[in-house]
Amino acid sequence: MTIAFIDLQAQRLRLNGAIEAAVQDAVTGGAWVMGPQVKQFEEQLAAFGQARHALGCANGTDALILPLIAWGIRTGDAVFVPSFTFTATGEIVPWLGATPIFVDVDPDTYNMDPVKLEAAVAAVKAEGKLTPKVVIAVDLFGQPADYPAIKAVCDRHGMKLISDSAQGFGCTIDGDHPIKWADVTTASFFPAKPLGCYGDGGAVLTDDEDLAQEMDSLRVHGKVVAKDLKAGAAAFEHDPKYLAMRIGMNSRLDTIQAAILIEKLAVYPQEIEWRMRIAARYGELLAPHVTAVPRVPAGNVSNWAQYTIEHENRDGLASHLKAQGVPTAVYYPIPLHLQPAYARFPQGAGGLEVTERLKDVVISLPMHADLDEATQDKVVAAVASFAG
Repeated sequence: MTIAFIDLQAQRLRLNGAIEAAVQDAVTGGAWVMGPQVKQFEEQLAAFGQARHALGCANGTDALILPLIAWGIRTGDAVFVPSFTFTATGEIVPWLGATPIFVDVDPDTYNMDPVKLEAAVAAVKAEGKLTPKVVIAVDLFGQPADYPAIKAVCDRHGMKLISDSAQGFGCTIDGDHPIKWADVTTASFFPAKPLGCYGDGGAVLTDDEDLAQEMDSLRVHGKVVAKDLKAGAAAFEHDPKYLAMRIGMNSRLDTIQAAILIEKLAVYPQEIEWRMRIAARYGELLAPHVTAVPRVPAGNVSNWAQYTIEHENRDGLASHLKAQGVPTAVYYPIPLHLQPAYARFPQGAGGLEVTERLKDVVISLPMHADLDEATQDKVVAAVASFAG
């Protein structure tokens, strides 16, 4: 049997030509970069994510760096990030000369532990070499971090909060999206993400008008924006990108990708419901056969970007499943603090015990909105047949 880990073609076929038609419309329109579909998608994305503003950008990594640049993060600043995440969350911090501080995660949700965060911030303050400025909480594998608790830590210490929803965009706590607590929510539209395009793309969401304009300027080479004119800049009658008010970057969302995302966003709420149903069934069927199945706190909704279990013989299980035709993935076999590029950066107070345990036991199984029960049963049977 051949099973897809993430079946993007099934979704394309289910949408019955809508994506192809949207792409053709964008091609015919000829506005290849930041065309009208980008603005339409941004408006719809903001409404979905419960934010006042949404700005498309080139990818999810740029979505993380844009607010840090806007806030003036520099050498001497501390940015707190989980170690149990993809490289992108940590790599943008040294770009600005700032220092990432690695924080341990909760053993149930795999997201940043607010208690460990508090301890890490206190330790940095006590040492006196760095100034705590920003927390980047990751919605790992699709479920939200503990934003009420993390936001309380940020408020006590005067820090900004970014919700890195590259994997978890669409997750909620009691019906509220992370932007209720975060200064910025970021999204990635990499094809494998639950809301993915057919190339690269990302977005930043915020309720802060001034910050939105600043990031809009930064994503297009520091172009002049409305707030600059209000602040006394001379009127500029040409293309705004030809008057740079700040040092910016090139991080625009392609029109074709926006057109694709409009069609995908229209069905995304329903797909999250399907993913929830699939995950619930996985949990019921797999619980007797593995060390742990995912645990989502009451009131939380995960978009189930991945379905990740724990098994004490993870590598043996992976080999067994491969032989059975079941694809798997390990996120993340080497946490950031153990990778050569990041070994020189500090670990938060209290260590990273949970992170270092998880790296050896987690394994992700096939998960996508179109996973049917027959295929799911084959995955479960393959897991159950492992005797190691």
